[in-house]
Amino acid sequence: MDGKVFIGGGGPEYGEKQGLSLSYANRHGLVAGATGTGKTVTLQIMAEGFSDAGVPVFLSDVKGDLSGLARSGSTAHKLNEAFTSRAAKIGFTDFGYSAYPVTFWDLFGDQGHPVRTTVAEMGPLLLARLLDLSEAQEGILNIAFRLADEEGLPLLDLKDLQALLVWIGENRADLSLRYGNVSTASVGAIQRRLLGLENQGGARLFGEPALELADLMRTDAQGRGRINILAADKLMGAPGLYATFLLWLLSELFEELPEVGDPDKPKLVFFFDEAHLLFDDAPKVLIDKVEQVARLIRSKGVGIYFITQNPADVPEDILGQLGNRVQHALRAFTAKDRKNLRLAAQTYRDNPRFSTEEAIREVGIGEAVTSMLQDKGVPGVVERTLIRPPSSQLGPITETERQQVLAGSDMAGKYDQILDRESAYEILAKRAQQAAADAARAETEAEDLEPMFREFNAARRYSGTRVPRSSARAPRKGDSFAEALTKNVIKELTGTTGRRIVRGILGGLFKGR
Repeated sequence: MDGKVFIGGGGPEYGEKQGLSLSYANRHGLVAGATGTGKTVTLQIMAEGFSDAGVPVFLSDVKGDLSGLARSGSTAHKLNEAFTSRAAKIGFTDFGYSAYPVTFWDLFGDQGHPVRTTVAEMGPLLLARLLDLSEAQEGILNIAFRLADEEGLPLLDLKDLQALLVWIGENRADLSLRYGNVSTASVGAIQRRLLGLENQGGARLFGEPALELADLMRTDAQGRGRINILAADKLMGAPGLYATFLLWLLSELFEELPEVGDPDKPKLVFFFDEAHLLFDDAPKVLIDKVEQVARLIRSKGVGIYFITQNPADVPEDILGQLGNRVQHALRAFTAKDRKNLRLAAQTYRDNPRFSTEEAIREVGIGEAVTSMLQDKGVPGVVERTLIRPPSSQLGPITETERQQVLAGSDMAGKYDQILDRESAYEILAKRAQQAAADAARAETEAEDLEPMFREFNAARRYSGTRVPRSSARAPRKGDSFAEALTKNVIKELTGTTGRRIVRGILGGLFKGR
């Protein structure tokens, strides 16, 4: 279909082709449905369609199934006959098997190229969400980021932030006067959360070299958009880390990409699988951030597609911005399920040929209820749609095949080695070493000057007076102990008492001759 991503066949009897217009693909979308109803395959065929149109894609692979995009499907597959029959039924005359240009990424660096960002780029808001901090703890985190800017302390990895928090705890009295109360309990709580994040493997997310967004927006030699697959099966064990990373990525795209208005096709399409993890127990300020990004990133040429089990998982203000929808079956076993089903049906433009609510409940595996934006951004009439078969392999590839793709990637070697340049941890360590050295030097100078104290006071006793160790004049700020002592000795020697002492000492020496 020219200018569209072919989704499948619609009525009557699936003969009418259903497609997603590339010119409206940056108006965002939703793929929803109960477990096992075909959301993963829909995500796969949409990624293929965007890639064929020259649009780069970023998606997360929660179960490992989407790695099959890197390999061609096969006529030997047990579903080949069913796929061929379905393609003929919906008029998919160009159906054939092929592999797609895939780049594998992994926050842990095990199943793909490492993905990193810096603590500074993550920012205090998202980091507080990741660590699930209280309001008071988030306030201290904001103080840490402010001090990092003022003191020239780059925050690159976790040890930078941990070292800065130690410094804040040690100087809390002075900092509290300027920024408000800084309690050791709150600092300690943040440190414990950072330790927990580190134990979950989250420390690998922070550091350099940081991910360059341009590496996600590439095409291959044939002009097909590259499909960037984030390995998320292990990452799902830390859902907060998963959601925070993807939200950070969206925020970076929003901040760095230039305005393009309404392009003929998106510059990037972003699929957010298990989208409910982004909104579960999220504070309002974070949901507002997601809404802002979703509302404004469209003009940057980026389309966002949320993948979740139920449309109710997405807040209404964000759901209202998702114009392209693929709704797989919803099950209604409870009163709440029936209510959600009814609400989901009400968000579609009715088709007089069938009941939308009944269709959502009845569609089988490989079927869906779809509605795509049409001319002038008007939602299309809802249709029962038979989803087209995928051209790439259905199901995961082997570990050997994954390693072959990684070895042949043009990203190989770029992010593999960690770069640990001087940052807050090293700078603060140097300051501590310098302070310790200064203290040791002052102590040595004091010990060296002790005999001078004794001799000088002995001379004062000879004249009938004694010089206390506390100087008559308070030393200036910045004077070392030795400097302060020397200045007071000179002052005393230039005075009347000092001259008398000198005469007494010299007289004694001459008498000795």
